[in-house]
Amino acid sequence: MYRAPLLPIVLVAFTVSALPANRASAQESVPTGLKIRQVPAKVPPMPFPPNSEARDRVNSIGFLPAGQMSEHDKLLEADAESSIQERTRWSDIAFNEGGWNYRQVVCAAFPNHLFLQFTRNSGTGDVTMFSASIPRHGEGRVRIIPIRRRGYSLFSPAPINAMTISAFNHIRAEEEPAKTPDWLETGLCYAALAGAHPETVLLPDSDPGKFPAPLPATMQIPKQGGAVIRFADVAASPRPMLWTLMFNGKGKLLKATHAPAPLITAKAVPQRIEDVKGKPVPQTIVDLNAPSAQ
Repeated sequence: MYRAPLLPIVLVAFTVSALPANRASAQESVPTGLKIRQVPAKVPPMPFPPNSEARDRVNSIGFLPAGQMSEHDKLLEADAESSIQERTRWSDIAFNEGGWNYRQVVCAAFPNHLFLQFTRNSGTGDVTMFSASIPRHGEGRVRIIPIRRRGYSLFSPAPINAMTISAFNHIRAEEEPAKTPDWLETGLCYAALAGAHPETVLLPDSDPGKFPAPLPATMQIPKQGGAVIRFADVAASPRPMLWTLMFNGKGKLLKATHAPAPLITAKAVPQRIEDVKGKPVPQTIVDLNAPSAQ
């Protein structure tokens, strides 16, 4: 699902409607023997093809425990441990100490990379976590994305951190450039690498009784090109969180924001409707103008 801007559509409609009236006068002003070539409207650069998303109502990223990973991926992890240790040293993460567990982040939008999430839990308030990216075919480098160090964010929260955005752009550049991935899967992968266990709603819930509900995921294509991806992580606690990712026309992530998601709320409005026999029948009406839940 994507949301295209309305202004270009209105302008195109106006141009088409005005064309027949102006065509005769335009042809009269052109010298005999010359042909008029119509220049097609410029299409803004789009890093993700519209309607490329999976059509499931709920989309999420999967996680595999280390014991369920393929033997090939386990070997990749073992070969990359020295590089991971070197890069965690720059962030003052004691990867050389024991107590680490890891699991695979399953991300179909990046088939040429193995994503792992490492965690060391030393008790309440003392959790260290980071994500690691390992190129599958040796074309690229091992990268890490710090999430928490001993219970605290490094520099700034990982979802909006410039280091997270930079690493994500390098990973995308190492993928096969000719293939344009699912826009929603790409956004969910970013959230997972930044420490979330994202799950989002693509299509609105058909059951009006399930409220409050998050807004469905959307992709907007600005007039100048690029893409703005928005989705609410319904699995976040204590309330859904809204992710907004802004890409330029070449697919480079420029900015990421992460804030509590607005919710669609409903309230029951009593109303009496006469049935065919004149008997009062109660009815519940969804009021979309009600104030959002806090």
